[in-house]
Amino acid sequence: MPVNPRAAHLALALRCVAEQSGAISRAGISAATGLNRSTACSLIEELMAGGLVKEVGSRRESSRAGRPGTALGLRNDGPAGLGIDVNVDYTAVCVVDLTGAVRYKHVVSEDQRGQDTHEVLDRIARLARGAQNAAEADGLALCGSAVAVPGIVDRRGATVTLAPNLGWRDLDVTEVLPADVHGERAALDNEANFAALSEQELIRSGASYLYVSGQIGVGAGIVLDGTLYRGSHGWSGEIGHLTIDRDGPECPCGRRGCLERYAGHEAILRATSISSGVGTTLGVRPTVDLIAARARAGDAQTLEALATAGRTLGFALAGCLNLLDVGTIVLGGIYRDLAPWIGPEVEREVRAQFVGARWADPEVRAAAYGAEAPALGAARSVVRDVINDPIRWLAR
Repeated sequence: MPVNPRAAHLALALRCVAEQSGAISRAGISAATGLNRSTACSLIEELMAGGLVKEVGSRRESSRAGRPGTALGLRNDGPAGLGIDVNVDYTAVCVVDLTGAVRYKHVVSEDQRGQDTHEVLDRIARLARGAQNAAEADGLALCGSAVAVPGIVDRRGATVTLAPNLGWRDLDVTEVLPADVHGERAALDNEANFAALSEQELIRSGASYLYVSGQIGVGAGIVLDGTLYRGSHGWSGEIGHLTIDRDGPECPCGRRGCLERYAGHEAILRATSISSGVGTTLGVRPTVDLIAARARAGDAQTLEALATAGRTLGFALAGCLNLLDVGTIVLGGIYRDLAPWIGPEVEREVRAQFVGARWADPEVRAAAYGAEAPALGAARSVVRDVINDPIRWLAR
């Protein structure tokens, strides 16, 4: 497809504003992009007329004498993204403006395992409509939506290939969303991938990292140089099914000895002798709170269970580092809540098993956000698409 120079230049200018919002002027954009001053000014005027950029004050360029330039920033009263996170015992919606700031969020906690699929889909549609109404009341215009699901999504982002805990197979969740909510089509992806995209600072810095997400199962989002890697079929990041012991316990996936059976939420509950059925952090019964409470109280059985899970998780993640050589491991989902106990074990195992540990010291950090990360990352992916391709918004 031929490249539209104007579209490419608009995207280049808008990314500069997004990356240095409030700290860059027209002259700064000209210097950063190599575009001449008149072209940079013309691009900014078009972006301002389209409701994407605004003037936010004066800024003196460090290398220029004379009058200070006018600083530019993203508008927070224009396009907005809707993120929807569907999990086994809750549905969450989130609206963010162009800056990535949260403007609306709502969670409905209800166990959806075994429920009729149409009931779940109707609930998603109602929540999406409610989010749209809230966004419009706040002066925002939804420019699209994205849906996070706990399962495998095909490479085109069109259908849920398999979400076993919800009983979904070959299902297009986005078909139920009102057309005026998501525009041409809603995006669809695994919850771990969208959770990885909630790490806005890492994305903006172009970092490479592995985001480990654990709620019911264990998954990961792989981000390379600031870009999500989804694999040839859309199945990347299924680390919960890395084999720890081929003769180990049977996994619901049909194989044996998967990581989930040793370091997943259910495995930790079994090891701590907590009899409650597993529940997510935003769900009806957030069982990670029970685990954390016992750990804080110094319960020996719980501390040993967390140490064992951390060592096993770290062993698997060291193997991922040997393959991917990323600089950071982000602990999300329940691992964020349990990071004080699991994190040190992961760090020790990575230092012992990562072949590059002698020369590099990968950072292990807790995620910036908790259970809201998938919905937030999904919403931010929508506005990021506007920043990367503003011509579509301008031409609407």
